[in-house]
Amino acid sequence: MFAEHTKRAGIWSRNHYLDRMTLKDLAVAYFQYYAIQAYLLLAAVSIGVAIWSPPTLVQGAVAVVFALIIYPLAWYLLHRYVLHSQWMYKSPLTAKTWKRIHYDHHQDPNHLEVLFGALYTTLPTIAIATIPAGWLIGGVGGAAVCFAAGLIITCFYEFFHCIQHLSYKPKNRWLADIKRRHMAHHFHDEDGNFGITSFWPDHLFGTFYEREDRPNKSPTVFNLGYTDEVAQKYPWVSRLSGGVAKGHPRQRAAANAGNNAGNSGQDAA
Repeated sequence: MFAEHTKRAGIWSRNHYLDRMTLKDLAVAYFQYYAIQAYLLLAAVSIGVAIWSPPTLVQGAVAVVFALIIYPLAWYLLHRYVLHSQWMYKSPLTAKTWKRIHYDHHQDPNHLEVLFGALYTTLPTIAIATIPAGWLIGGVGGAAVCFAAGLIITCFYEFFHCIQHLSYKPKNRWLADIKRRHMAHHFHDEDGNFGITSFWPDHLFGTFYEREDRPNKSPTVFNLGYTDEVAQKYPWVSRLSGGVAKGHPRQRAAANAGNNAGNSGQDAA
């Protein structure tokens, strides 16, 4: 079976698939997820630090604006050159991390439990992208404000990322546009549209596209280039996943259900 997941308490004690959830289901699951709770708690602590050692109003505003500008660019670079990299699965030291932080998400894009970023990768990234610049802008208080802004933006990104995978057609034009572009990234061609809510870095670096711009579907859209041939040389992700992802996830799920039903029938006989 692809992508084994750790069971958690409450609503997270069972697997969640976004194509079978309502917006209300999503909101409940979102605020119960440990990473979102950690972001909000750390943001509150950072705001407390900023109150204890406040920057000037201008410094605080500049720190927030910096976080708003740097976040889409940092995410783009991370998404394109790390999450979609080919170097991470080539080492047993990084293969498990790559599988968790992105391979699982692409081989099964509607699985909520692997949609959220892993704290051990997201928190250092947010801190590195915001705290040093915030410190230069306004000392301790500026660093705290910038870090808090980065954490809150992360929550914003995560929620809208979830909505992009939710099985419904948004009425809001902006939301419909970002959903369409992100779904193209997952189901048509993974080598582009790396943004989530902001695609200006894609425009800047030439990776933005509409589906009609690329008529041919990428053969590696669900496995990010980790094919059977690659797995023979670098087997660690395949061993952890129970094989290499092939075809649409719904087709794989139907095939697995059929195999499980057949095995159950044989056991009963």
